[in-house]
Amino acid sequence: MSIIVQKYGGSSVADVDRIRTVADRVMRTRAAGHDVAVVVSAMGDTTDDLLQLAKRVSANPDRRELDMLLSAGERISMALLSMAIRELGGDAISFTGSQSGIITNDRHVDARIIEVRPFRVQDELARGRVVVIAGYQGVSYRKEVTTLGRGGSDTTAVAMAAALGAEYCEICSDVDGVYTADPRVVPAATRIGTLSYEETQELAEAGARVLNAQAVEFAKAKGIAIYARATASALPGSDPASDGTVVRRDAPRTPGAVAGVASERDVFVLQAHGDHAQLTAVLEWLDARSTAGKQLHVAAFGKGSDGLTALISRENLHDEDRFRRDLASRFAGHAALVDAVGAVSVVGAGINATYANVRRGSAMLTEAGIHPHGVATSSFRISWLIPADRLDDAVRRLHRGFLEQSAPRVP
Repeated sequence: MSIIVQKYGGSSVADVDRIRTVADRVMRTRAAGHDVAVVVSAMGDTTDDLLQLAKRVSANPDRRELDMLLSAGERISMALLSMAIRELGGDAISFTGSQSGIITNDRHVDARIIEVRPFRVQDELARGRVVVIAGYQGVSYRKEVTTLGRGGSDTTAVAMAAALGAEYCEICSDVDGVYTADPRVVPAATRIGTLSYEETQELAEAGARVLNAQAVEFAKAKGIAIYARATASALPGSDPASDGTVVRRDAPRTPGAVAGVASERDVFVLQAHGDHAQLTAVLEWLDARSTAGKQLHVAAFGKGSDGLTALISRENLHDEDRFRRDLASRFAGHAALVDAVGAVSVVGAGINATYANVRRGSAMLTEAGIHPHGVATSSFRISWLIPADRLDDAVRRLHRGFLEQSAPRVP
């Protein structure tokens, strides 16, 4: 039988009734003739609640101890879902990330999977069991419990699908796919039927919440199709894009066309200046404290006048007070943080074949009275740094200009 990997997000397992609904969907997938491995997130807001609990004890909680705490949420979900499947007559067994063979590097809070050894999962699937796996977590080569950062359950699911040679991987949530923008911000946003791996990864990096960027890396490397769909939807049929979004190698879109608009407001900018040694010291300090920048720009203007700008997300930065204090203490006069900024991005294959889309997007923002602090590009993305209080306005303006109105082709 073919293997299907399904992942259910926190909203899908938020209470007992929803867990039973998921169990029924898993059993229907099993009845359709598939072996099934299920990856689950923590119930509802459990991870946020645990994080708030940690912050009540310590303003700057130790990253290792955070992993020990936060990984408990998924263990609760996996055990309850396994019980619910058994109540429906199925045979299920639950595994933690380490029991499932998820091996990571030794970073805490935002570890990366380096290998999957799914021997126990394969053995139980061969026995006809449904295997329920705790998402978001693994074990380092030093035998330490690690977590994978926000959206890490997606990564667990796709990495497991790749290791098992699954037919496909379903990412199920309360949203029926990936939209051209956040529908809560842009009422005119529409569901995207098909996305390429690269477009999906860039949307995730730019702040879209439906899929995790590292998960897409695994899918791309192994050619695994990802179906992003609602938990309440039917099982995939002959047209899997009819009620969800399919992520695959190629998307049927004209090169240069914008696929979607995403934004991120929970960021700040680190700006530093000085000679090469001083800027290198800033980067070494960021690495030493495991703080990754989302974007990095270094400009050399001559001895003593080089500049560095890094966009940093607060998403996995759980000791911001200490970060700010240590930065000011060590690099006083050479580095500073800029707050009240956000990033808005447009994403699409071949979007930067010319500068036309950069010029059009910048003009749209300027016409709306939004003056960017800076712009960055990649092969698939254009990002503008803008005042945080204008972020939603910027998303609506770019969506209207690039996706709601007819746009000229860009070669």
